[in-house]
Amino acid sequence: MVQAANLGYPRFGVNRELKQALEAYWSGRIPAGMLLDAGRQIRLAHWGLQAAAGIDVIPSNDFSFYDHVLDTSLMVGAVPPRYRSLQDGHPLDLLFAMARGVQRPGVDLPAMEMTKWFDTNYHYIVPEIEPGQEFRLAATPVVDAYQEARQAGYDTRPVLLGPVTYLKLSKSTRPGVSPLQALPRLLPVYAEVLGRLAEAGAGWVQVDEPCLVLDLDEASREAYTLAYTQLGRLPGVRLMLAAYFGALGDNLSLAAELPTAGLHVDLARAPQQLERVLEKLPAGKTLSLGLVDGRNVWRTDLDRALAAIHQAVEVLGGERVQVAPSCSLMFSPSDLELETGLDAELRSWLAFARQKLDEVVTLRQAANQGIQAVAAAWAAGRAALESRRRSTRTHHPEVRARQARLNLDMLQRRNSFEVRRVQQAQRLSLPPLPTTTIGSFPQTAEVRARRRANTQGKLSDAEYEAYLRAEIERTIRLQEELGLDVLVHGEFERSDMVEYFGEQLAGFAFTQHGWVQSYGSRGVRPPIIYGDVYRPAPMTVPWAAYAQSLTPRPVKGMLTGPVTILQWSFVRDDQPRAQTCQQIALALRDEVHDLEQAGISMIQIDEPALREGLPLRRAEQSAYLQWAVECFRLASSGVRDDTQIHTHMCYAEFNDIIDAIVALDADVISIEASRSKMELLEAFRRSEYPNQIGPGVYDIHSPRIPSQAEIEALVESALHALHPEQVWINPDCGLKTRQWDEVVPALRHMVAAAQAARQKLERQPER
Repeated sequence: MVQAANLGYPRFGVNRELKQALEAYWSGRIPAGMLLDAGRQIRLAHWGLQAAAGIDVIPSNDFSFYDHVLDTSLMVGAVPPRYRSLQDGHPLDLLFAMARGVQRPGVDLPAMEMTKWFDTNYHYIVPEIEPGQEFRLAATPVVDAYQEARQAGYDTRPVLLGPVTYLKLSKSTRPGVSPLQALPRLLPVYAEVLGRLAEAGAGWVQVDEPCLVLDLDEASREAYTLAYTQLGRLPGVRLMLAAYFGALGDNLSLAAELPTAGLHVDLARAPQQLERVLEKLPAGKTLSLGLVDGRNVWRTDLDRALAAIHQAVEVLGGERVQVAPSCSLMFSPSDLELETGLDAELRSWLAFARQKLDEVVTLRQAANQGIQAVAAAWAAGRAALESRRRSTRTHHPEVRARQARLNLDMLQRRNSFEVRRVQQAQRLSLPPLPTTTIGSFPQTAEVRARRRANTQGKLSDAEYEAYLRAEIERTIRLQEELGLDVLVHGEFERSDMVEYFGEQLAGFAFTQHGWVQSYGSRGVRPPIIYGDVYRPAPMTVPWAAYAQSLTPRPVKGMLTGPVTILQWSFVRDDQPRAQTCQQIALALRDEVHDLEQAGISMIQIDEPALREGLPLRRAEQSAYLQWAVECFRLASSGVRDDTQIHTHMCYAEFNDIIDAIVALDADVISIEASRSKMELLEAFRRSEYPNQIGPGVYDIHSPRIPSQAEIEALVESALHALHPEQVWINPDCGLKTRQWDEVVPALRHMVAAAQAARQKLERQPER
């Protein structure tokens, strides 16, 4: 009989219990024992929920207090030397020091580097592999979780990050040395873990190897063969090799032939691969069909999914087939039942993590017993799909007509950057190495409380606006006092950099509880783009204009870019993503025009998700980059030469997209660079990037306060890679998540470091 399987469940808890417990622990309000108990309660609730839904194969070790990649580093003993003094303390303190940094008397350690997990908005902590790295089984979270579940009455399938993907996502501390060279020393630790799981009674183990959907070189292929020749033949446990986020493509033969007992494939992202998978799958191997999209919120087309199951059963037999989500459900909100604010029609089109479990179980029952066994669920699914196809609310004739009138002139600034730079310098009169911030300032509990009170009708719009204006003025005065050259209004009116714009654009819907983890305790509520997008009215102009009226220094207008709004939303799947992105760009173009008309001399259009949206396969990347760049330019190119366009990007491999970054033709780009110690600038140096760059010198994802000397060293590194006239000085990202008592001293140090660097430049005119 076909089985219903799940690959992973959201970690936050239905009501963000994990976030609340983490932040209480970090602030000292609860001890470690209470945090550990909160994690246990979340895990037990999720195992019970999946069992009650009828899932046959329930995952364990899919939970993490911060990040599963970091958990793997701790499991195999890959702790960088600078943190080893903490190994004798509580394990949580070591974990959080590596993830967030730590700063207390006698200890001052920065956090490890963080970057995006494939093409998602989830961030992972990048493992560091030393030359000759030795590994050991230093922790057993996967065994502990399996035993915990078993004691609670749940026989689970433990989840491990595969050894090859782990190393391919790592960085070597010695340039030019591939972390894959450490694989022979890593495999014995994995073998020991699998042996312990077998002793504990685990029949199957899910080994996640999403790198199998990438373009692989020969060394990577050899690494997979070496790893699974050893691990796949260990006695006592069967491995389900899980590949997701795309098609296996030319890696299909490799993946199918590895000596594992099962193979999971993503048929939501790559439905076309099923026929070839069935041709290549060896006799006796189980196939897990990822038919329910773990990355989006739309209901599954049950008829189409059932046809795929029947196709697989006809070749393999039901006992060798599992139906599952395409990937872990950690990328989905928890439960649609909580969303009482959505209208009935739109709600009927959606499925969150809890509902996706029901879809998986419904498909299993239909495959084993026929559609008549699930007649009501099947009829509801068909009706929802038909409702969405026929709905008039998804199409807007004027938006479509405007798109049809687009021309190439709308994608070009009037003159080149060299011409624009002269005019902008005359208008702005900035010093060398100008200082600024990325946009937001701390969103305190009071700010959130006032916003909540306004939403609930307990604070009038006039009272709320007066409060926001006071916060803006206070923040403008603080920035002047700190000595920043270019100011921002602080974004106190915004709950989230995408949600804020989506709330004011047509075609978007919003959830109350649709949280998805971004990293650690940080979550986002992605908007849902269900229809054509347009701007009914200005969105940011009054706030920017008010802030600019308070100071003679330039204040940046702050917008989120079209690609980032697209990427950080749940996007409609009934038209090409490029078409939706173009609609967002046109709406932003109107906003840019109105900001310029209001006297704003600098407009920042953030695109932190540009790299994130890059397809995982090289053959598909050029088409994406073309329309992504065109959408940014469509939004930004309608301004005068003396209006300065900024953009911001963070946590990305810029080598992959440097040509596209150049093609954006933004006057200034600010980037995350502090955790990598300015390594990311190498791509800009090699490409001879012509425009201006603000490499981040203050890691805002850590509570640490960097010293002036630390920032001076980063500025010096930037000046070695770039020409001084190119360089701006700014934090890595917005300051929304930090506290004022962290931000103010850090910015003082940043401004002082900039002033010291200017003095050095004055003494070295030849540079």
